Amino acid sequence: MSETSGYMRFFPYDQPYENQREAMGRIHNALSRGQNVLFEGACGTGKTLSSLAPALEVAREEDKTVVITTDVHQQMRQFVAEARAITREERIRAVVFKGKGSMCHIDVGYEECQALRDNTRALVDAEQEKEQLERRQRELLAESQDGDGAAADARSAVMDELESIEDRLEDLGEQNVCDYYRNNLTGNTDDFFAWLFEDVRTPDEIYEYAERQEFCGYELLKEGIEGVDLVVCNYHHLLDSTIREQFFRWLGRDPEDVIAVFDEAHNVEDAAREHATRTCSERTFESALDELEESDDPRSEDAANVLSAFHRALVEAYEESFGFGERERIGENWEDVPIANEDRRDDLTLEFLQRYSGQGIDDDLEAAMKLGQRLDEEYEEAYREGETATRTECQTLQAAGFVSAWMNEGAKEGLYPVVSVTRDAGTDEIYGRAELYTCLPRQVTGQLFEEVYATVLMSATLQPFDVTENVLGLEDPITMAYGLQFPEENRRTYAVETPPLFSSDRDDPAVQEEVTDAIHDAVRMTSGNTLAFFPNYSEASRYADRLESRTDRTVYVDEPGVAVEELRQEFVADDDAVLCTSLWGTLAEGVSFDGEDARTVLVVGVPYPHLDDRAEAVQDAYDVAFDGTETGWRYAVEIPTVRKTRQALGRVIRSPEDVGVRALLDRRYSNRAKSDLGKYSVNGTFPHEEREELIDIDPAKLKFAMLNFYGDHDTYDGEPPAP
Repeated sequence: MSETSGYMRFFPYDQPYENQREAMGRIHNALSRGQNVLFEGACGTGKTLSSLAPALEVAREEDKTVVITTDVHQQMRQFVAEARAITREERIRAVVFKGKGSMCHIDVGYEECQALRDNTRALVDAEQEKEQLERRQRELLAESQDGDGAAADARSAVMDELESIEDRLEDLGEQNVCDYYRNNLTGNTDDFFAWLFEDVRTPDEIYEYAERQEFCGYELLKEGIEGVDLVVCNYHHLLDSTIREQFFRWLGRDPEDVIAVFDEAHNVEDAAREHATRTCSERTFESALDELEESDDPRSEDAANVLSAFHRALVEAYEESFGFGERERIGENWEDVPIANEDRRDDLTLEFLQRYSGQGIDDDLEAAMKLGQRLDEEYEEAYREGETATRTECQTLQAAGFVSAWMNEGAKEGLYPVVSVTRDAGTDEIYGRAELYTCLPRQVTGQLFEEVYATVLMSATLQPFDVTENVLGLEDPITMAYGLQFPEENRRTYAVETPPLFSSDRDDPAVQEEVTDAIHDAVRMTSGNTLAFFPNYSEASRYADRLESRTDRTVYVDEPGVAVEELRQEFVADDDAVLCTSLWGTLAEGVSFDGEDARTVLVVGVPYPHLDDRAEAVQDAYDVAFDGTETGWRYAVEIPTVRKTRQALGRVIRSPEDVGVRALLDRRYSNRAKSDLGKYSVNGTFPHEEREELIDIDPAKLKFAMLNFYGDHDTYDGEPPAP
């Protein structure tokens, strides 16, 4: 195969990196055989093009469509840039697809949009039918005036049809319609599609162009994606089974005709779990009961009987959990209430069964579902007819569907029942919700990987591959891993043997002092910015305060719930600043700190996530699914934590010219401490190549090591440290 005729025609630059060339060849071979690929590549590997070029070639060879997807906004922009570069060398039809909510010109929900679309199409069809009938009656009139008796009879029938269609148009004219969509159906959209495929257009560009033309850009985009070579989209277009079915239908493709490429694939586990989880709040049950009280349908009594019992059980479940003063401490964030039991059904189910007093739960739920469907149809019709300004959602249907799932699926493997509570900021009232939390993401992803032709999952942190295979339900994927391609002499990676920041030791003044000393030394030896990650925002704030009292450098603190982009821009515009943030925040991945944006990166402590009942449920589910008492901890906690740590380390050293230090401040990272710390050591969880780069170092020697390193690269301009 010549490079110009093979996958290299989709490589838009002069020459690939050496490992990039190898990766493209291996991925092409795998995709040609319809195999799945796990592809780990550090920054500089060129993962996007390594996957995209061979995927596009196989799609051409096998008549497939490539769908590349991410959950990181910055990566979406990167995909657009790469697709634009490709199409300047080898023409491809590519679209960037986002959900309706971000592209709607009149800001209505999905159900309202569907009703408006149907109404509008019916109106336009009727108008076109009227035009055809009017044209026909004129023709028949002319023929009848020439003495054709049959034409006169035919015209009479046409006039009857015209009268009927005019009555219908009068009714349709009173219904809710979308003017933007109407223009799609009646206007000339050729210029739009010519513009769309001249280049790779972003959703924002499509929205703005369509707005100027008064078209519905979202509906035109749906119409235009059929038969394209490449689609860039969000995770939910593939991970949500309902959306995926529609999405493939818009593509004009069966699942087996799709090559799926997942970027930042270490996030697929959590994303799949989120898409599979079902919730229903107390407010939904209250609205459903109000709905049923207003209904005169004979089924409403049975429906209310079962839904009110579940509603009362939900309230009782969280009310009984409150100890002295706990109710008053509930805030505006959802807080879980444990209800699961090891030897019996959960407390909510037991309370529901005790409170229910009808003839049969299944029969009552069936009555509620059927009544809910009828009410939903009535709401749909009322909106279509213009009787209501908004499309009402049927709460009975939602509540009944959830209770059915709770009773029929709640005890299944990998589903964990949860009750959560929150405080309404407006009314100050406490209310709850029930949730079926999905512990095993492979219940979502396994089906997807079986359906599509082939998949590439790429990330800088996919290892260990066997864990990724098991968790996501992949069968015998091709695996490949490439480390940093940049000069090793331009970086140092230290495992600084500060005390382990176990949660029980974090408030120890001696521990805090030693850790602060090491952070201060690292900052002082850095000519440029230092990026510091901590196990949580509280620890980030603690050490930011301690650092401010010791240094004249600007210390920036990232806070939870606050948009971080403005803070990031202030930080990178500075010369010798420190940014303290949580490893579980938005700066730990998908954000680059190039060149002098950040010279040194620190990860302080081993940032295990908050180990609540959900986390324990996931561990238990993994233990059962993969037959091992230690498997749950390793799969659900330790490996994801080390992956987050590795992602944080990757925020610096983003090009061959970058020079920097990456330091892990906690003895649990060091090789020397493995024998002392036993199972608490995380050194062995790192891939072999990265462990080889880790240099164990005493905290007191860190400043001298950094001085020597940065001095050798002429990047240190401060005073030498005191011996």
